[in-house]
Amino acid sequence: MKFIVSSSQLLKQLQVLGGVINSNNTLPILDNFLFEISKNQLKVSASDLETTMSSVVDVESDSVGSIAVSARLLLDTLKTFPDQPLTFKTEGANTIEISSDQGKYDMAYFGGDEFPKAVSLPSPSKTIIPAHILGTAISKTIFAAGNDDLRPVMSGVFFQFSSQSLTFVATDAHKLVKYSRTDVTADQTAEFIMPKKPLNLLKGILGGSDSEVTIEYNDANAKFTFDNVVLVCRLIDGKYPNYEAVIPKENPNKLTVDRASFLNSVRRVSIFSSKTTHQIRLKMAGTELNISAEDLDFANKADERLSCDYQGDDMQIGFNSRFLSEMLNNLSSNEVLIEMSLPNRAGILTPIDGTDEGEQVTMLVMPVMLNN
Repeated sequence: MKFIVSSSQLLKQLQVLGGVINSNNTLPILDNFLFEISKNQLKVSASDLETTMSSVVDVESDSVGSIAVSARLLLDTLKTFPDQPLTFKTEGANTIEISSDQGKYDMAYFGGDEFPKAVSLPSPSKTIIPAHILGTAISKTIFAAGNDDLRPVMSGVFFQFSSQSLTFVATDAHKLVKYSRTDVTADQTAEFIMPKKPLNLLKGILGGSDSEVTIEYNDANAKFTFDNVVLVCRLIDGKYPNYEAVIPKENPNKLTVDRASFLNSVRRVSIFSSKTTHQIRLKMAGTELNISAEDLDFANKADERLSCDYQGDDMQIGFNSRFLSEMLNNLSSNEVLIEMSLPNRAGILTPIDGTDEGEQVTMLVMPVMLNN
């Protein structure tokens, strides 16, 4: 087996696939990349059994075959080369020789048949989404997904497809984000929960892509295909909580404020908040928003005033500053609207401007009890 490939092109693909490989695998074969060559195409795959990702690189070759090569060793080697053609050639039963302008390097390899095969999806449902929309949907929601192993359904992002819209939801019970698009739809209604790891991998490569992503899915697995990449992953099993029920419908108190100023104030004031609760207090009256925090253990205290547009009864409400700044940071609008009903009911954040046609973002943050 022999092929010639550009070192920088190969490195670029391998760095993307390297994100799939776990640092401590139960099966030693999973520490490797699978190389499958057929004529002038090299298909490289990586897997952790839950997620398998593969991409295709153009090479010069007339061989056919498959081998598994150490991912760490190959990545470390490729990072040191300037852009140049590299020749890969199998020597004997278990060594592959890489030749560059500088020299030759021998690596051990395993037979490709030992590598676990990607799951095939018999007769799946299918939806096509522009890559930039899927990338945005993932980055707008994934930060709100939980990390609790006891509640696995909340550790992923809920995909809800219908003929009217596509909706993506993530929550960890303290905060919730619902991102929907009415400008992209699916042929049939479907719901599934995607784990975080494959979504983070997708987020990293969808950003600059202007292609379309084909999503195929059944009850157990989902497959994403775009450009020269295919990602197959196992879905999280279980029923997603009824998130619509926790979004309060009647919110008479409405606060409109400049997002950047509010975010900077929250960040500054939160430095003086308690390190255990991260609690900040919002006090609204007329055209003034008062943001304060206090750490009684260390006698630290901060108090800021912002001008705002507030309609409703004067009120005070406490929030976890980390959740609030995460949400504000994830929006790109100039102004945000915060709707509230009572100090013990969730607050709802929505961007006032800066959204695309058909795009809707709703963020919900649970309050923390104020100790007066």
